Amino acid sequence: MSAARHIIALLKSHIEGDNSRFLTTALQLAAHEARQGHGKLATEVRDLIDAAKSKGSAIERIVAPVPMAQPKGELASILAVRYPDVRLAEMVLPESLLSKLKRVIHEQRQQEHLRAHGLRPSRKLLLVGPPGVGKTMTAAALAGELKLPLFTVVLDGLITKFMGDTAGKLRLVFDAMASTRGVYFFDEFDAIGSKRAEGNDVGEIRRVLNSFLQFLEQDDSQGLIIAATNHAELLDKALFRRFDDVIEYGLPDVALINRIFKNRLAAFDTKALVWDEVSEAAMGLSPAEIVRAAESAAKSVLLAGDKRILSGELVASIVERRKASFLNAT
Repeated sequence: MSAARHIIALLKSHIEGDNSRFLTTALQLAAHEARQGHGKLATEVRDLIDAAKSKGSAIERIVAPVPMAQPKGELASILAVRYPDVRLAEMVLPESLLSKLKRVIHEQRQQEHLRAHGLRPSRKLLLVGPPGVGKTMTAAALAGELKLPLFTVVLDGLITKFMGDTAGKLRLVFDAMASTRGVYFFDEFDAIGSKRAEGNDVGEIRRVLNSFLQFLEQDDSQGLIIAATNHAELLDKALFRRFDDVIEYGLPDVALINRIFKNRLAAFDTKALVWDEVSEAAMGLSPAEIVRAAESAAKSVLLAGDKRILSGELVASIVERRKASFLNAT
């Protein structure tokens, strides 16, 4: 992206009151100027960004969501609510996956137009993939883009040991969907969506699954329902056809790893890094682990007083440590 395009992006984010995107674009501009050999200008921009972060930026969102009361009564133990400020632009995703999410957002924003023509927007999504690939962040980003509250279903509050209680609490969640538009997120969905043929339960989870299938089929509210699982193979097959779209996440390839590292280290001098070597070394790590590796390298440089200059040896050693702990954990 040229400096001119960066300036346009800065103006757009300022006009829209998107503080996060404004700072991210400013970091990208600093990195661009550094690559052009304008080191003094790049340093000045980075210093201004650091000062803005330490003081708290004056940029505020122009269109802020109306604060919403916390769920009360039984719902208080089932739903956790917040307004995320995450945006899709902050996520590094394959283009094919990103286009699906943009389509969902577009259909949600145009849902009145679609419904006027007898069509329904995609609003029931199943996200599948290994841990750390961005499923939870996707739910937050969709809520942030649509300026909707994110309601996360608390499984400990939903699943009880008493017969019939869980299905009753599940009904409360779907009743809340009908009364309050939002993004309703079922994480670790295999806990309630496991195959009905499994014989290792006493029938409660099977009743919950049947109830969920019925509620999901009947639901016609205006928000989003998002379920996420690390274990798609455990889900009952009847679930898949109840969702409008099943979105699959995988571990990143070299090109995507490159993008994640460059995005997180945009404010640092990375001339000494051979990106393909760094990315090859990080193959097999989840995006979340790659971000942690990049942030660990950044913190090491800052704390050592090395003026934002990253060495290949430092990044390689941190990647190897994270990879060893990641593989041991899995």
